[in-house]
Amino acid sequence: MTASKPHAVLLASPGMGHIIPMVELGKRLLTHHSFHVTIFVVTTDSATTTSQILRQTSNLSSLNIVHVPPIDVSDKLPPNAPVELRIGLTIVESLPFLSSSITSINNFPPPSALIVDIFGLPALPIARDLGMLTYVYFATSAWFSAVTVYFSDTNKKVIETHAESRQPLSIPGCTPVRFEDTLESFSSPGGIMYEGHLRAAKEIVAADGILMNTWQDLEPAATKALREDGVLGRFTKGEVYAVGPLVRSVEKIPEGGKKGGVLQWLDEQPAESVIYVSFGSGGTMSANQMREVALGLELSRQRFVWVVRPPREGDASGAFFNVASGVDAAMSYLPEGFVERTEGVGVVVPMWAPQAEILEHPATGGFVTHCGWNSVLESVENGVPMVAWPLYAEQKMNAFMLSEELGVAVRVAEEGGGVVGREQVAEVVRRVMVEEEGAAMRNKVKELKLSGEKALCMFGSSHHSLSEMRKECEIHVQASSSSSSSSSTSSPS
Repeated sequence: MTASKPHAVLLASPGMGHIIPMVELGKRLLTHHSFHVTIFVVTTDSATTTSQILRQTSNLSSLNIVHVPPIDVSDKLPPNAPVELRIGLTIVESLPFLSSSITSINNFPPPSALIVDIFGLPALPIARDLGMLTYVYFATSAWFSAVTVYFSDTNKKVIETHAESRQPLSIPGCTPVRFEDTLESFSSPGGIMYEGHLRAAKEIVAADGILMNTWQDLEPAATKALREDGVLGRFTKGEVYAVGPLVRSVEKIPEGGKKGGVLQWLDEQPAESVIYVSFGSGGTMSANQMREVALGLELSRQRFVWVVRPPREGDASGAFFNVASGVDAAMSYLPEGFVERTEGVGVVVPMWAPQAEILEHPATGGFVTHCGWNSVLESVENGVPMVAWPLYAEQKMNAFMLSEELGVAVRVAEEGGGVVGREQVAEVVRRVMVEEEGAAMRNKVKELKLSGEKALCMFGSSHHSLSEMRKECEIHVQASSSSSSSSSTSSPS
């Protein structure tokens, strides 16, 4: 063990969309950049996440994963509280455990850096008190990162004008954000979401560095703007590193092992003939919309795998904290006779499916997605074109990028009453799966797949970014060691 080998502590917020990218970052730091790594996983339901995390890290005994005891904040918030507030309060409640655990780590060198996602910001003062470097990890695009960095120093009148005039929001060096794709916090300046985003933005730019789960060639303009002092780089204290694409690795079936039902079914289908439909670990829709999706899939006459969850009226993120519940209820909301009529053509999977394995499968030829960044990257990394159907958070920005800028997705158009009809569902599925437009998108996304692989290779841009971050941590470790030695020799005996 070298004296300068850095030890990074990572804090993963509740939700598989936060946990997975943080674990993948930890694995990358451990296996490719010689970090000691400890990951604290915060969750409201240990059963939902523990099995997933342990399964994907079972071959990495050096990756130290600490599960924070499950925290329930339901009695401290109203039932309709935004999911962001619930996540944030859960993190705050976990801080005493985190602080005591970090200070008691004794199987590795003392931690030299703390890496948090945008919900883990309340933990940064703990790191500063312990003399650790602080990093914020955006498990999303450089464009969203750029918007947040710009927001940290933006006059409120600019956001108010954006909200009132419904004109695009200009971001230095980046594509403007159309009002129809804007963030919820920007649509109501002065509201609780706005104030929360503003506080977060100011804390993020004060960190020692920012990491983003993207890569330079995917988003050249936004990445450049964030790194240049004359553009957005002037707002940040530390360096900005594009380190992606970091996605969950596929679990290999052990020799003699059996595949799950859906993967076995995919083995029997022609290449690129199946469209995978999933709205993320937290995405939900109304009962009426669920019915239209079912009938649209049937109308498209395409093979499909569809992950279904019980509907929630008026709450697109309703399953965020309830991934493991509602299996029987989910199936009961399907149209009468749907499962029987589509037998052999489609598979309906209640609540959860092995997404990485499905997207990697040769039979998968398209993906209807909510455009969560994890799902986007998994689709790109497997060369699968998409139907972009954003639900909440920054997903509309992602949908715009995929459909308008990268040309690897068809975007669902909003219809009157907020429900996308079965005819449009069938149309967008067929555009991706059987029309020339879909073939062109498939070629483009396969080019992006190669670009992402290049970024992570030994001489790629993302590998270089993490190497630069490691150098920063090494310098910090050495400086801390020198300071401790000086204090020790100068103190009276």
